This record gives sequence, C-alpha cells and structure tokens, in this order.
Amino acid sequence: MQEEFVFSGFGGQGVMFLGQLLAYAAMDEGLEVTWIPSYGPEMRGGTAHCTVVIADQPIGSPIVRNPKTAVVFNLPSFEKYESLVKPDGLIAINSALIEDKCTRTDINALEVPATSLAEEVGSVRVANIVMLGALLTALPVIPIERVKAALEGHLPKHRRNLLEINFSALARGAEYVNAMG
Repeated sequence: MQEEFVFSGFGGQGVMFLGQLLAYAAMDEGLEVTWIPSYGPEMRGGTAHCTVVIADQPIGSPIVRNPKTAVVFNLPSFEKYESLVKPDGLIAINSALIEDKCTRTDINALEVPATSLAEEVGSVRVANIVMLGALLTALPVIPIERVKAALEGHLPKHRRNLLEINFSALARGAEYVNAMG
C-alpha cells in the first residue's frame, strides 16, 4: 500500500499542519511516511502546499508529481492540481471557497464545504481539520481515532486548549461524508 497526497491552499489555512498531522498519525500507526512542505513567497496569504506519502514499505521517493489524492482549499490550488491527480484518484475540494466543479470524469471529486462546517463547529480556523475528517471517512487510510491520538501526542502545549474543537472538527467532517451516503 502506498498513498500519495498533496494538500494545497493559501498560507494561513493550516495546509502544512494538516499534512504534518496526517504524517504523524501514519507514523504513530507504524507506517512509513514522508512530509515535504513548500511555501510561496509569503507565509500568510501566499500559496502553500505539502506532500505526504504513506506506505507500508520503504518509500522510494518523497517526490509527488501526480498524487493519488489532492486536497485543495482555494481556487488557484484547484486549478493547479485537478489536472495532476492520477486517474482513479480523488480531489477533495473546499466547496465553501471553490465554486468550480471538477471536470474530469476519470477521478472522484469530494466536495466538502469545510469552511462553513468549521464555522458550525465554532471557528473557521479548523476548516483544515474538518477536511481531514471528511477525507479519512471517504478514504480510510488511517483511522480517525489515530488522528485524534496524534493531535493529543503532537499538539504543542500552548495549543492544548484547541484539542476539543479539533476533535469536533474531525467528527463534523466525518459526519458530513457519512450523511452524503
């Protein structure tokens, strides 16, 4: 098993944290992992993306040119990665910020209004975690319980007060996908 992900959005949307959290959860699950961040010219407001590769055997290369899964949080990211997802892959779209629809018929599109769902939970800042809950429900490569454990184990002490809202965000994303059927 080898799964390749690209997470992409504007700086400040939690894209790097999202990738890092998935990588920690996979590592804690005993899997092989790579996580490579990439920032645009600015940290906040500029483009940001990261790649995560998860495998049950050693990973030959951490470079991901055509991911199996792309998770996009803004229109420029959608425009860049829609064409790069491998056939039979998945593009997860923050449909609260991206009105465009996936035009490819050889990939699956998962539209999640992550920003709106995060507002329901209590903060737009957890839209990334909502999306992770949705993603791992649609594509269960790592159990959501493992992500919760990774949050507990790797969240810095000065952010521990955010554990409960992150747990709620994971659950809300999962509920949304489960309700879609």
